[in-house]
Amino acid sequence: MARYEIMSATIKDVAREAGVSVATVSRVLNGNCNVSEYSADKVNRAIKKLNYSPNFLGRNLRKCETNVILCIMPSSEHSLYSKIIAGMQSYASKVGYDIISASSNNTSTVEVRQMNMLFNRTVDGVVLLGTSLSAEQINELSVNYNIALCCEGVIGANVLTVAVNDEKAAYDAVMKLAEKGHRRIGFIGTNSPAISSTSREVGYKKALEDSGIAYDEKLVYKDSFDYECGAAAFDYFLTIEDRPTAVFAVSDLLAISAIHRSEDLGIRVGSDISIMGFDNIFMCEAMLPTVSTVEQPCAEMGELVIAKLIHNIRSEKDKDNAYYTVDHRLIMRHSTGD
Repeated sequence: MARYEIMSATIKDVAREAGVSVATVSRVLNGNCNVSEYSADKVNRAIKKLNYSPNFLGRNLRKCETNVILCIMPSSEHSLYSKIIAGMQSYASKVGYDIISASSNNTSTVEVRQMNMLFNRTVDGVVLLGTSLSAEQINELSVNYNIALCCEGVIGANVLTVAVNDEKAAYDAVMKLAEKGHRRIGFIGTNSPAISSTSREVGYKKALEDSGIAYDEKLVYKDSFDYECGAAAFDYFLTIEDRPTAVFAVSDLLAISAIHRSEDLGIRVGSDISIMGFDNIFMCEAMLPTVSTVEQPCAEMGELVIAKLIHNIRSEKDKDNAYYTVDHRLIMRHSTGD
């Protein structure tokens, strides 16, 4: 059987057909006005005759410009991330950029594979919504690539970062519970070294201290961010002789899991016990009881990190590697009796 090969015309073919230089063809393709109308007409006729398709992606890659930014999230199941990405897309579209997103599924090998899009210049920059990379690795990569962290910082990473002040946000949440008269306040946290987790625990402890409440390690349960850990924490609190009357969880998923467990056991949330989360995901308002929480301004974070990252991409001077914090907001609902 005969084999047929379809050969794509090149820019050199166009130049030869039009009887002009490759540079002239390039200027026509780029809309450069320093080309005579006669020459431009010859080039355009040659392009049409040869059915030439300019390789804009290749041209942009040679310039290291694709106008595309990659966002890598640890999981695609968290509505918090989708809100941040929506904010990123909102700003990016206004300035001629596109956002593509990928989930690493909390797997370092997957994350590194996705980062190859940055390494081979398929994208101009990357935003990490949580990462398995160490501070040393991030700092090394940032020398040659445009990297930003959003929602979750990394201790020691000298790169552009946008997040809430996790310590202050947790402090305000626990202080609110203390102001409502609670003296036995439980804490559901994680063993993760992430800034968000460790800082929220620091905020919890500081709020207790400033409220004149003695810290009791028996009121602290730490495991992971997995949903079922909230229920496990609630079961643990039931084994304590002097049980907590309120609980602060470092994520809404953990808080919601604890609430479901308490309801299964016939313990009324909002009256028998108060439970407060962190993030203000969609479920907080959709479920009953509605969940008190700390709201992260997701859209604002997404817009800010993209604005700053694009500045770094376009800047020929020193990169902006500042750590920007955005304001959080307490939202009190039925799970704390409000």
